[in-house]
Order: sequence, then C-alpha cells, then structure tokens
Amino acid sequence: MTINDWKVALVTGASRGIGAAIAKRLAADGFAVVVNYSGSASAAAEVVSEIEAAGGRAVAAQADISDPKQVSSLFDRAENAFGVPQVLVNSAGIMPLAPLAQSDDELFDKTITVNLKGTFNTLREAARRMQDGGRIINLSTSVVGAKLPTYGVYTATKAGVEAMSAILSKELRGRNITVNAVAPGPTATALFLDGKTEEQIEGLSHANPLERLGQPEDIAATVSFLAGPDGGWINGQTLRANGGMV
Repeated sequence: MTINDWKVALVTGASRGIGAAIAKRLAADGFAVVVNYSGSASAAAEVVSEIEAAGGRAVAAQADISDPKQVSSLFDRAENAFGVPQVLVNSAGIMPLAPLAQSDDELFDKTITVNLKGTFNTLREAARRMQDGGRIINLSTSVVGAKLPTYGVYTATKAGVEAMSAILSKELRGRNITVNAVAPGPTATALFLDGKTEEQIEGLSHANPLERLGQPEDIAATVSFLAGPDGGWINGQTLRANGGMV
C-alpha cells in the first residue's frame, strides 16, 4: 500500500483520553491519522508510536484550535503528510465546571474560545478543503440533555456545537459529506475524573441502566461507525453514546 492509498483522518485533541482512543481506533480501521495536540507533545508522540507499532501510519501535529491561523496550518500539515483529510473528528475541548453564579469571565471566555470557536475554526477549514464524500464528527456531551448543575457554560458550548453540526450538514448539500455529533455520557478519562470525589464518580457511574462509566473505546467505536461505510446514511444527527443515561 502506498501513501496515496491511505484514507486520512484528522483528530483534534488526540493526545489523550477520548481523542487518543479515537485516533487509535481509526488507525486500526485503516486511516492514516493526524494526531493533533495543543500542549502535550510527549503524549501525542506516544499515541503515534502505539499506532505505528500496530502497523498504522500517524503523525503528531501541534495546533491551538482556537487560533484560526494555527488551524489553517494544521490542515496544511495534514495535507503535506498524508493528503486532504477525508475524516475530521473534533475531540479537543476543556471542561471547567462551576455554578453559573460562580463562573467568572475568564472561565466563560476560555470555554467558549476552545470548545465553540475552536470547533468553528476546524469546521470552516474542513468545509473549504474537504473533498466530496468526507465525514465530519464533532464531540458534544450528553449533559446537553441531562442539564446537570455546574455544567452550564460547558454545556452551552456543546449545544452550539450540535447546532453547527446540523446546520453545516445542510450547507454541504450535494457534496456527500456527512456532519454529525457524538455526545458521550460520563466517560473514564482524566477530563471527567479530575476534581470529582469518589462519591460523585460512583453516583455518575450508576446514572445509566448499564451501571458503569463509559470507556474511551466506547466513544471511539461510535466515531468509527460514523466514519466508516456503514455510517454513510447518518447525517445532521447527534448520537448520544451514554449507556442510556438520557
């Protein structure tokens, strides 16, 4: 197989957690993967090493997705390494939690900038560059449905991501590009676990009928479906991968 025979996937926020699991799953599915990271070069390099050790192809690419110039450079790097991505997965995000009354301007502005504007930046670039037949998959959250206290600002950004996903799917009419969102429930990653008590984690573990936390691989499997041949008829939707929580 030559480099031109590989399908190409760009995964943002792919150095750890759900993003890393998605990168490794898509590599196993036959994609050459661009592993985007913002600050953790060593973690991204480890993901690339794992993919290559399993016989796949990957390259790490640093970019702060909240900066449109860096996003443009990120797509350039992907094209130079493997070609124009056929799949974009927006996994990069932050989750600072606080009641609205205690949420300061810095928390609000930073969450909006990374989660909402960052996704907007990559969607705009993909809409301009992606060839017909591509797949775009954005990470949301099932808290958009559950509406849990302290998640107000974070959930607002993800509700915006879901809305942009559905609208972009219509704007790309005629190009055979699907745009969907995946909304995980509580998932065993550092992003979710950090700052929570054992009691909180235990409670959220039993919030769904399957009575366990999701694993990053559960979310990666959902993304794999949407990126693969069997997911081609799903478009403009949000799939809640949460074990039945909401």
